[in-house]
Order: sequence, then C-alpha cells, then structure tokens
Amino acid sequence: MTTSATPTSEPWSTVLQDGTGPVQGEVLDLVHRTRDSQSYCPELIWGNLQTPDYARAVLRRVVEFHEVPDDIEAGVAARTARAALIGQDGRTYHTLLGEQALRRRFGGVEVMRGQLAHLLDATEWNGLRLGIIPSRAELVALPEHGFNIYDGALVSVETVASALDVTEPAEVAVYVKAFDWLRRSAVYGEEARGLIRAELDALG
Repeated sequence: MTTSATPTSEPWSTVLQDGTGPVQGEVLDLVHRTRDSQSYCPELIWGNLQTPDYARAVLRRVVEFHEVPDDIEAGVAARTARAALIGQDGRTYHTLLGEQALRRRFGGVEVMRGQLAHLLDATEWNGLRLGIIPSRAELVALPEHGFNIYDGALVSVETVASALDVTEPAEVAVYVKAFDWLRRSAVYGEEARGLIRAELDALG
C-alpha cells in the first residue's frame, strides 16, 4: 500500500508477482496501524470477516484469474488475522455490505453456511458496526464499486486490473461522503441479522 499524495495505481500482475501472502501481509500491517475504518463491500464479504474457507475460495479465484504464484495458505493466514484486531485498543470499524454479498457463493454451500454463521456472530462484536444494504432498498446514493477508508486519509479501491490508492484530501472526502450516503440505505442490528438468517435458511 502506498501513501503518496496523489492517486496511484499498480496492476495486479505487479502487486501479486510474489503471490497473495505478501500483499495480504501489507494489508494486515495497514489495518494494524489504522484506528478508524470504513468499508463498503457490495458483492463480497468484507475481508476482515471472511472465514478461512471463504477467504481460500476467494483467493483461489485471484490466483487463477491473474495467473500469479499459488501461496494461498499464506494469503489466507494474513487475511483472517485481521479479525483479531476488531474491538482491540479502541479501533472502530463501520462496514456496509450489499445484500448480494450474502448471496454470492464462494466455495460451495458448506463454506457459505459457515461464513454466514460467522457473520451473524460478528454483528454483536464490540468495535464493529455492521450494516447491510437490502437489495430492494431505495438508495440515497448511486451504487458504486467497493472501497475501504483508513483513518479518513487513505482510500483503497480494487478494480479488475489494478489496485488504486487515493490520498488527495478532496478525493478522499468524496469517498467519505459516498459512504455516509450509502449507510442511510443500510439496516443494522436485528434487521441485519434477519437478512443473514434468511440467507442461511435459503441454503437449506
């Protein structure tokens, strides 16, 4: 992750040239340094809340699509280690998931069942505010790609071809505004848990 003053973009072929482990390790370091995080994940379960099986299925697709070294277990270990920081040392996390993220299947039914059960537990974790935007919700803001905001100073965006870091204050402010508008369409607490339970029931 870069912290330069202007937006920077690196192709995944460069970022992942040594596999997923080093990249996930860098993200873990960034999460460790961050006190306040805001994340919007419309189609995928937020990385900090992924189970090992779910993370393994996601990273398998990354390795195969980008044709990079297969060190998936190292990537899984670093990615899932982020969860241990939730609720620690005053860190705060506000995360928005699209309801679609609960439905996208990675790794099969059993993997998704475990992931959703884990997510259900996470709705009650200290330090985490988890909102879900129902698929039929009226959106205050236009739906956008996912992004992560770190301490209101760095925005990380993943595109199909590259990883983009934004640190220019005016641009960061646009992402902060987008998050604030998106959260108005989200449900929390028991309403959010109801959506997760519904998807668990749908798995049979």
